[in-house]
Amino acid sequence: MKKLGTVATLLRIFPYAKSALPRVMLGTVAALLGHLFALAIPRYLQGLVDNLAKSATFDVLLVAVLTVLGMGLLEAIMVLLRRWLVLTPGTHVEAGLRRTLYAKLQDLPVAFHDKWPSGQLLSRATGDLSMIRRWLSFGLVLLVANLLTIIVGFVVLFSYNSILATVFLVVMSPLWVLGFRFEKEYHVTARLSQDQAGDLATAVEESVHGIRVLKAFGRGSFMTEKFASDAMKLRGTELKKAKMVSSLWFSFSTIPDVALGICLIIGIGQIVQGDLTIGALSAFILTTRVLHWPIDSIGFLLSMTIDARTAVERFFEVIDTNVDIADPEKAQEITKPTGRLVFENVHFRYSDAPPEQPDLLDGINLEIEPGESIALIGVTGSGKTSLTALATRLYEVTGGSVKLDGVDIRDLNREELRSHIAMAFEDSTLFSDTIRNNVLLGRPGSTDEELAQALEIAQAGFAYDLPAGLDTKIGEEGLSLSGGQRQRIALARAVAAKPAVLVLDDPLSALDVDTEAMVEDALRTVLKATTSLIVAHRPSTVQLADRVALLQDGKITAVGKHSDLLATNDHYRYVISSLDAAGKMIEVNE
Repeated sequence: MKKLGTVATLLRIFPYAKSALPRVMLGTVAALLGHLFALAIPRYLQGLVDNLAKSATFDVLLVAVLTVLGMGLLEAIMVLLRRWLVLTPGTHVEAGLRRTLYAKLQDLPVAFHDKWPSGQLLSRATGDLSMIRRWLSFGLVLLVANLLTIIVGFVVLFSYNSILATVFLVVMSPLWVLGFRFEKEYHVTARLSQDQAGDLATAVEESVHGIRVLKAFGRGSFMTEKFASDAMKLRGTELKKAKMVSSLWFSFSTIPDVALGICLIIGIGQIVQGDLTIGALSAFILTTRVLHWPIDSIGFLLSMTIDARTAVERFFEVIDTNVDIADPEKAQEITKPTGRLVFENVHFRYSDAPPEQPDLLDGINLEIEPGESIALIGVTGSGKTSLTALATRLYEVTGGSVKLDGVDIRDLNREELRSHIAMAFEDSTLFSDTIRNNVLLGRPGSTDEELAQALEIAQAGFAYDLPAGLDTKIGEEGLSLSGGQRQRIALARAVAAKPAVLVLDDPLSALDVDTEAMVEDALRTVLKATTSLIVAHRPSTVQLADRVALLQDGKITAVGKHSDLLATNDHYRYVISSLDAAGKMIEVNE
């Protein structure tokens, strides 16, 4: 993709900032007016100084002081007005961008989140959007106002004396070359800095989430050293940025002073020769002093603008990502789902799989009738979890189709599809919310009776004994609960959704044998009325199903009752024996 320039990149943000533009423009006008009032003071003082010898009375001086004071007050009022105009709209734009980014992250497929470090996304949602807000409210307004002030200021300087103004302009000209060179070099460093900040955020998040593992293996000091090393790299990059900005700022501060010194020498010579009045030279010098801040500020305003450009680039890297799994233009509806789930010649491979590698799922054909439960078994890595993820379009088939009640699931809106199919994962992720809200995530309008029934089926009655009962707020990802408790809450969440199809990806792996048996007994009641696809990693889980499907070499090689397959299929016996051995090991450990 072709890299856009700074202006073209920054212009991409303005459709998201339309509501703020009127006040931002008024803020720019206010800033410019403040500078113009400041520029008017030297013009007024020129006549005062030239006529001072003729009319140096107290009344004249009093009027002059009050006039200058009034202009200064007007300048201060314009500064306050600028701040009032731009600060609030900037926060609204930032909030809107954050909502847009979050909605996009929710819309993007699981495959995107598999590849992107969460810290990089977090840094975009916080640091980058804050940078855009600061630039929009402060950097853009002052950059435009100050550049216009510099242009007007030079026109005023030429009105005083064209020779002095020309000298001042020529001596100042290297600043523009330095500015263009700075933009190219600084952009690379700014991008590196923001990427490193994202990597650092990822490291913090991973360390916090994996704190139990780090403590268990005594690797806290190792991760601390690694974090410190990464932090030092970021520090080095930030120092490099600071040196670049300080060098530019030094140039923008020093060169105008050198130019002023040269102009002062030439101006005194012109006064001696009678070509320039003292008032005109005084006004010229005062005007350059007024221009000193606008010129001096260009350095850090340029750096802020380039930082904002980098932030916009990083924002649009996410926004521009194509949503491969999207809703159809004309969606179909299933008004009364029966739960008939059919896999027709389904092929699937991950996008980053080598071309020479065969499809993970290579022509899956499987029919699950309404109310029927099928256990899916196979050796580790055979694609069981991937197959279940296709049913809710967490991933998209690369060939063939998955049909629900005769409708290709790609012809359904994702929200409707996922209201008909619920999943319980082996990795039971919960949210920092109450038990009640976690269980009712898929069906918020459920009654208390339905909630209690879901908890009873999942054997999650422990929730009532928590400090605030069902309104107890659990910690991040539910880590304040045990693994088995989290799995039971996740299972209750799937049951409470009352789907037409229930997909269970080994949701009982963390349960002890007795609890698992009670959950299985309760699930049999649910499974009678619900179509179920169960990934089995224990022989006891297989017993839940009406039939068993054997996944081998990317295909369903056998479907039938457990007893029949056990008697007729060698590979099935091998898989079951491996499951049985794993189950016994779990029992021993428990």
